[in-house]
Amino acid sequence: MICPFCRHDDSRVVDSRPVEDGTQIRRRRECPKCNQRFSTQEVALLNIIKRSGATEPFSREKVLVGVRKACQGRPVNEDDLVLLAQRVEETLRSTGQAEIEAQEVGMAILSPLRELDEVAYLRYASVYRNFASLEDFEGEIALLRALPSSTKETNSTTNSPADNRLSI
Repeated sequence: MICPFCRHDDSRVVDSRPVEDGTQIRRRRECPKCNQRFSTQEVALLNIIKRSGATEPFSREKVLVGVRKACQGRPVNEDDLVLLAQRVEETLRSTGQAEIEAQEVGMAILSPLRELDEVAYLRYASVYRNFASLEDFEGEIALLRALPSSTKETNSTTNSPADNRLSI
């Protein structure tokens, strides 16, 4: 690391601390030539390889924008969406790869979104997987029914408005 004071091309790390959920490291450094101290921040890069071949840095905000659209009008709060985006990023970073295909980002979104809201999941999957016909929707709904998510099991114990209707 080049010293910002004397431009010497070497420095010694005095202290290292994780910051921002462990995605960055703050290092306190000392220049052996001028003995000045300075701080640096290092970020582990996670690049997304788009279908066109171009790469761009991973963005939680982009995940949030896509998932918000799928959850529009659904009973999902912003905190749950932020946690979902964090979970997606953690899943992608846990692969240990510096570059990940955009397709893998979409796949990483599907599972936590399904646990959060199955209707939002279906909306997202229909765009992400390019559903072209009613059969595509029916096939995905059949899968949802065959493999219930954990939220479906917890929601089945709560009363729906239809359960509260009076019989005459």
